[in-house]
Amino acid sequence: MKASRKFSPTAVAVVMLFGLGGCAGMSAQDKSTAIGAGVGAVGGAVLTGGSAAGTVGGAAVGGIIGHEVNKP
Repeated sequence: MKASRKFSPTAVAVVMLFGLGGCAGMSAQDKSTAIGAGVGAVGGAVLTGGSAAGTVGGAAVGGIIGHEVNKP
């Protein structure tokens, strides 16, 4: 079980990179929201030792911050 936690940040980063590939048709605000959510998820996972609640909470906070960054 410990080995899977070791690879979790790497897996999250790979999924995030592939997910961002779909951002081509998005507005700047949508891109910022998606990037903020991805960065927040990784940060939340790292800070809480990979807990699901920390990852989801980080994604939510990051998404909100990213959404507000490029608001017109």
